[in-house]
Amino acid sequence: MPPTLRLPLAVRRQLVLRRRLLAALVAAIASLVALRTTAPPPPPRVEVAVAAHDLPAGTVLGARDVELRSIPEEWAPPPPRLRPGELVGRVLAAPMRVGEAVEPLEIVGPELARASPGETVLPVRLPDPGTAGLLAAGDEVDLLATDPGTGTSSVLARDVRVVAVPAGAPPGPSGEASGALVVLAVADADVLAVTGASLTAYLSVAL
Repeated sequence: MPPTLRLPLAVRRQLVLRRRLLAALVAAIASLVALRTTAPPPPPRVEVAVAAHDLPAGTVLGARDVELRSIPEEWAPPPPRLRPGELVGRVLAAPMRVGEAVEPLEIVGPELARASPGETVLPVRLPDPGTAGLLAAGDEVDLLATDPGTGTSSVLARDVRVVAVPAGAPPGPSGEASGALVVLAVADADVLAVTGASLTAYLSVAL
């Protein structure tokens, strides 16, 4: 009968230790696979345009003011979701913090107008830039018109809401910076009077 081969005690201990480590590793891998199998899928994400830095109301958006970012769908504004390219040149109607998703209601345009029944969002150029500098989005003012020939003044519209005071707004029709542009929410009944007076009278506001 051949002799039985007996390994040294130290070698046997090393083999037992390695077997235990291998068994623990296999168990850990199995647990990880089980967790991945039973864990819920990650929440869906969507790409939205967000403010690249803090932006005041009235900002005329440039390419560096907005960026595309992937966020969880539950945090995103409802469709339609704007893309950065659609926002360049548009005017902010409300201040925004860095990382905040840009919604249509925060941009001067049709969506903002539809959100205010009975009002029309109207750009108006005030001859005195200093007066426009006193205004901020959310202010309510009375819009006045003064006849340059007679000096007679009248109230065009009362309780007009300032939507935005654009920074870096384009010049007037003459190509020169004549006054300052403000965006107002004017009652539908007053739109024609305000539009006509903006071409023939000196407009100002009463705070």
